[in-house]
Amino acid sequence: MTTTIDITHYGYRVTWSAEDQEFLATCLELPSLSWLASTQEEALAGLRDLVREVVDDLTATGEPVPVPFATRNYSGKFNLRVGEYLHRQLAVNAAQEHLSLNQYLVRRLSDAS
Repeated sequence: MTTTIDITHYGYRVTWSAEDQEFLATCLELPSLSWLASTQEEALAGLRDLVREVVDDLTATGEPVPVPFATRNYSGKFNLRVGEYLHRQLAVNAAQEHLSLNQYLVRRLSDAS
């Protein structure tokens, strides 16, 4: 069974490139692709056309096609290795705020985003 990827669900970004003096469109799921154009709309349209071609080529050759971040499933868990000193420091900070280490880290990560 082949899953069709809806490229409109990919994460697109259009920014001004001072170096190129044009708008630069990029795609989060396919970071090696970009498109330059004189307007934001043209940059996005050009990149979407390019993404469609690349996804079609990947599909035709049986290569994996990136799933959009917006439609991926996440467990809510991830492992993080930190040094002993940092682990101790974080545990102390959590205790000072009367939080579990997990609650403390979730709060800190939420504040940073």
